[in-house]
Amino acid sequence: MWVIYKKEIRSFLSSLTAFIVMVVFLIITGLLMWVFGGNTVFDLGISSMVVMFNLAPYVFIFLVSAVTMRSFSEEKRLGTLETLSTRPISDLGVILGKYFANVTLVIFALLPTLIYYYSISELGDPTGNIDTGAMWGSYFGLILLGAAYTSIGMFASAITENQIVALILSMLICLVSYEVLGMVGEIKALEGIGKSIHWFGLDFHYYSLSRGVLDTRDLVYFISFSGLFIWITKLVYESRKW
Repeated sequence: MWVIYKKEIRSFLSSLTAFIVMVVFLIITGLLMWVFGGNTVFDLGISSMVVMFNLAPYVFIFLVSAVTMRSFSEEKRLGTLETLSTRPISDLGVILGKYFANVTLVIFALLPTLIYYYSISELGDPTGNIDTGAMWGSYFGLILLGAAYTSIGMFASAITENQIVALILSMLICLVSYEVLGMVGEIKALEGIGKSIHWFGLDFHYYSLSRGVLDTRDLVYFISFSGLFIWITKLVYESRKW
């Protein structure tokens, strides 16, 4: 697994795609947080990063899908997928190596946004007047959300050789998992089971963590969600032997 992890990290660092995606993420969140939308930090007049944490899950859908679309699709296109089979590493090791490399890139994309925390903290009245607990909870939630999106993106990449198809499919599944289940849960006709449906949505557990309280149920949910898609990806990856 460690060999695959290092290989993927080197591949990211030697490619402009990863850097472009990360820069685009920072530009979009920065503009929406400080400049556009009529809902910026200055418009709200409070020392909070709630604007970024409300927008980031949607920007992450594109960011993570763009990063993961090449995970297996490119290997299939280049014909190097079988080469991985000759290495003394299990199929699960290959998948986990790629998975953790992608999650690492997601974390790297988040690190520069800490400058937003510093800026808002300095702008607060008094200086430092910011809910640090909620901020760290939201960051932790974003990392777990990015990890869940990564598992979806790798599944999408495993079932097609076309990276664009993998990108679109990943974005659709991520959107359904994050937004649509919550919307279905709010339908009055489903009032009896609405809350149960909403509980299965990623947004429910993400916003639970963003309150700054670490609930083990949310942690177990995200780990189980990612584990499920990793397991499905393993089944798809092993199907090449059939």
